[in-house]
Amino acid sequence: MSDCFQTIVIRKYQGEECASARDTLAQEEPLQITLDGVPLAVVMRTGGHDEDLVDGFLYTEGVIRERADLRRIDLNQKKNHALVFLEDGVDIDHQRFQRNLYSASSCGICGKASIEAICQKLPEITSKKPFERSIVLQGPTLLRSSQEVFDSTGGLHAAALISRDGTLLCVREDVGRHNAIDKVIGWAWRNQIGMGDYFLQVSGRVSFEVMQKALSAGISTVSAISAPTSLAVEFAREAGQTLLGFVRGENFNLYAGEIPEENL
Repeated sequence: MSDCFQTIVIRKYQGEECASARDTLAQEEPLQITLDGVPLAVVMRTGGHDEDLVDGFLYTEGVIRERADLRRIDLNQKKNHALVFLEDGVDIDHQRFQRNLYSASSCGICGKASIEAICQKLPEITSKKPFERSIVLQGPTLLRSSQEVFDSTGGLHAAALISRDGTLLCVREDVGRHNAIDKVIGWAWRNQIGMGDYFLQVSGRVSFEVMQKALSAGISTVSAISAPTSLAVEFAREAGQTLLGFVRGENFNLYAGEIPEENL
């Protein structure tokens, strides 16, 4: 956990009083992902669970779809570098992924036609059975109870996979919202856990990329404490996903998908 946060000395003001104090900050460092010697992307992340992050990033971004294609990930050769090695014979269009991944933060995907094209390239969701309302409403509490680094820093996003019976499968924290999601999906993917019977609970807002990453992993339902963006809602509706926002206490907004009448 020491690589997740940093303690510094600050000046703390309370009204007219000022004193030195120690404050804990969420650690943020770059991680360069190199694929067979070719730089692929740089992500800003919180240290810890880097293998989960790289696995999830490669999987949700569509760089590789099969675990058998991945020979190994070396995180020890160079600080803040992930050296990814594929099996012989696996052919990757490095230039295409470099262009796509480095521009991921810009508005490179807009409009219904683009969303339809993306949905067609991703595998279909195998399980669309809706989750019980009572289980989904537990999501924020289950997530918050496991945010250990957030308790110290107050500055990290989190994501969790939760089962149909309310069992918390995996929680990951990171300074980047997408990184936290990649970490939980990467962990599940590496451990060969099918994600169709789990919903994704996130600590912040839901963007288009969040729904895309969920769909790539076969996750039908995304629950958020905060709001979705317009493109996230459009994507969820086109993909047949369920999207809930402002899940707080007994209340939530349903932006896409359905909640069965018997659960209301």
